[in-house]
Amino acid sequence: MTTQIVNLTEWETREPTKGSPLAGPVLANHPAAQRLAETLTRDGRIEILELARGLELRASSFVGRFALGELLVTIKPKISGVPLMNLLRYAYRLRHLQLFDEVGYATSQASFEDLLIHQLAAESSELLSRGLHRNYLRTESMLASPRGRIDFGGYLQVAANAGVAMPCVHYPRSEDTCLNQVLHGGLEMAARMTLDRELGGRVRRLAKSFAGRITPRQLDAAGFAEAWHSLDRRTSAYRPALTLIQMLLNTQGAALTDTTSPIPAAGFLFDMNRFFQALLSRFLGENLVGYEVQDERVLRGVFKYDPANNPRNHRSPSLRPDFLVLRNRKVEAVLDAKYRDLWERNLPREMLYQLALYALGQESGNRRATIIYPTLENAARQQVVFVKDPLRGTSTAEIILRPVNLLKLDQLLRDKSVQAQRSRAEFAHRLAFGTPPDVSDIFEPESVHPMTIRPTTP
Repeated sequence: MTTQIVNLTEWETREPTKGSPLAGPVLANHPAAQRLAETLTRDGRIEILELARGLELRASSFVGRFALGELLVTIKPKISGVPLMNLLRYAYRLRHLQLFDEVGYATSQASFEDLLIHQLAAESSELLSRGLHRNYLRTESMLASPRGRIDFGGYLQVAANAGVAMPCVHYPRSEDTCLNQVLHGGLEMAARMTLDRELGGRVRRLAKSFAGRITPRQLDAAGFAEAWHSLDRRTSAYRPALTLIQMLLNTQGAALTDTTSPIPAAGFLFDMNRFFQALLSRFLGENLVGYEVQDERVLRGVFKYDPANNPRNHRSPSLRPDFLVLRNRKVEAVLDAKYRDLWERNLPREMLYQLALYALGQESGNRRATIIYPTLENAARQQVVFVKDPLRGTSTAEIILRPVNLLKLDQLLRDKSVQAQRSRAEFAHRLAFGTPPDVSDIFEPESVHPMTIRPTTP
């Protein structure tokens, strides 16, 4: 069986043209691939249509790779290489470890999953070089030289049998902890995921370095939750590696919350919406001076069931925008992150209706909601959609489409100069409000209100 490769970018549609791998009855003899196609379409990861002339693929915000019968489908993000890795590090608070040749990223156009696996290998190498965390583990064993506390309850049985060793309960320091077991399991999983032989070999060598030091353990929801809960100030260096392992797990279709996933081996599909929301959350929270940014706070009071006509006692529906920007406990802006280039592509109806409700749910005079979307086009500008009264023709609300250039954001985050701190604050204010801030809003005199700008490097 010959595997045929199909490459496309996010939000791209690929039709079954004559001579392409998508032409003809591609999935006719692959019932498992047909079920996978139905699952991926139903979940909104990618739309796969079986037409008379072949398969039509409609990508969305998910990027990555998966096998579909004899096809290997790869969906790439528009931004790639070093800029993408820098933004990922910043969004998920990963460390900037110089343990690989970043120039190779830009020239080889590494796949998205390989970028994450490279970073996981770098994090694991750093942890191994500094020494894996060891913890005191409760151990019950028979010892000829007693250590710890003697188990007198068990000693009676040993004495009756004229045993030489004594039952002891002791607490040796061991590397065989839950954190190290999850790290080892993550490396084993990453080695199976990558198609890059060199990268796969490097990750396997890292996994083998755990041999004899920890007990191999299959990754599952309980073990992963235990690892997260065991993080403290002594083990905070493990947090980036655990974040990467969780991202790799969830994008495989083997979500931790569902161990019976219908597509346990679908490959790798990562929702760039989550990344974009995490990126904006940290950037606005750190650089929007004088404001409070709240993630996914519920807008109450927009919908309410009539108590006299709610026989099932349903809870009233609620709106939950991605970000609320507050000042003195007053909502100044409602923002929603949408990973879709609305400069190049049309505004979907569902996004329009959603933002219209966000805008209409606010106080009169401030009825506006903003979509922040990513782009690589320098020409992209803000667009405004009016929500009008159909009878009077007057504007009742505004929906703003505001672009954020990811390449420019990457440059701002990499710049460590004092001027860059001011530029980041101005950029964050423009993203939230569309206008430049007053100088006093960015830097106030120390005698009035000293301000410390937090570092933005992950």
